[in-house]
Amino acid sequence: MLLPRIVIAGVHSGVGKTTVATALMKALAKTGLKVQPFKVGPDYIDPGYHTAAAGRPCRNLDAWFLGADGVREMFVRSAAGADISVIEGVMGLYDGRGSGDEGSTAQVARLLKAPVILVLDARSMARSAAAMVLGYKSFDPELNLCGVILNRVGSERHCRLLTEAIEESTGIPVLGRLGHGSEMELPERHLGLLPTAEKNNLSSLLDTMAHKIREGVSLEGLVSLAGQAPPAPQPERLIFSENAAKPRARIGLVLDEAFNFYYRDGLELLGHLGAEMVDCSSLEGKLPADLDGLYIGGGFPEMFAREISQNLEFIMGVREGCARGMPVYAECGGMIFLSGAVTDFSGRRHKMAGIIPGETVMLKKRAALGYVTAVSLKDSILAPAGSRIKGHEFHYSTLQGMDPSHHAYLLKKEGEEGARPDGYSSGSLIAAYLHIHFAGCPREAGNFVGACAAFRHSRRFRP
Repeated sequence: MLLPRIVIAGVHSGVGKTTVATALMKALAKTGLKVQPFKVGPDYIDPGYHTAAAGRPCRNLDAWFLGADGVREMFVRSAAGADISVIEGVMGLYDGRGSGDEGSTAQVARLLKAPVILVLDARSMARSAAAMVLGYKSFDPELNLCGVILNRVGSERHCRLLTEAIEESTGIPVLGRLGHGSEMELPERHLGLLPTAEKNNLSSLLDTMAHKIREGVSLEGLVSLAGQAPPAPQPERLIFSENAAKPRARIGLVLDEAFNFYYRDGLELLGHLGAEMVDCSSLEGKLPADLDGLYIGGGFPEMFAREISQNLEFIMGVREGCARGMPVYAECGGMIFLSGAVTDFSGRRHKMAGIIPGETVMLKKRAALGYVTAVSLKDSILAPAGSRIKGHEFHYSTLQGMDPSHHAYLLKKEGEEGARPDGYSSGSLIAAYLHIHFAGCPREAGNFVGACAAFRHSRRFRP
């Protein structure tokens, strides 16, 4: 299957690859092309910008979560309806899990046989830029490094010197450049970029970015390189079966400015397995009636703590659902919501749902970041005790005062000695800092939908 595709990679984090990738997606979409955006790795925020730029939902391609076949399947099922796919990498091109290659942009590019464009921060560089590009080209001969985009170029003369040095020394074409300018900068916060749900002038920003990238970068050259990709490799084993299950459970999905960290393919797998996903908000309105389960993902509840604490109708609905035994699954920000209270970065304490014993405190320094393997400490709505689940964590808070006997998991990170407890599990509720990708955990996804379906059945026949 011929699926034009290109990977936008960086020499390291911070070179501007998200800005370049997002601007390219918007610029290509404005030409009339159907652009399918992808993001390598577990990031939640960048995909929001990609979705807004391309007008199509961004998908995460994470080899740690999905495996080789999963990456190929998630790519093919979304790219098939597009004219071109633009895949933004993660960190530097060759940076993976620990010191290895797993989960890296390079690994995903190889799995998809996708051409790679390297974004280079050219500040204070001349011929040394050629040495850097040559090193990235030579490091992995299997990778098709086919173009370079120069970012933060000082002048036309600077651009000319860089281009000549790179093309003469490496044979790799320079597709264009971007200069300095605040109009191309995406807003940031403690977990990275500001989520698109909170960015009021996003449409204007994206239009400006598209205009700037068209001025300095050859879209025609990029489209041509994407079109030279060989037929896309097909997965041997599928996560999504041929036929979707009939709807068997209504699951509430808390989706608003405070909670929006979800993997699109994971949500679609829940639907494929029989879940009817019902959007709801922690900031206004009540919990929808007749739910059979609730999924509260990650986000920034600490930034909206006052508004959440004032929405008593929603809080009471969640409390009543938990009291009735409704299955509830919460990740990171969702666990903060379920705790007794959260103390924000300014030291202000805000009451939360009070379902999990203990309170959350925001920290000045990052508490955890990276891939982990979780071992279930007890039977839950997701998995039986002893199950191993791949996950990811990234948080600036800690849950204090909780009974250790209720911990949900033991987390083990590569390179760390021993394991550490995480989360809360009791009855039909499980919450943790651990983020999982349901498309990478289809067994757990099926268990969750099954638990919600069983709750629906029990309510139907309860005297």
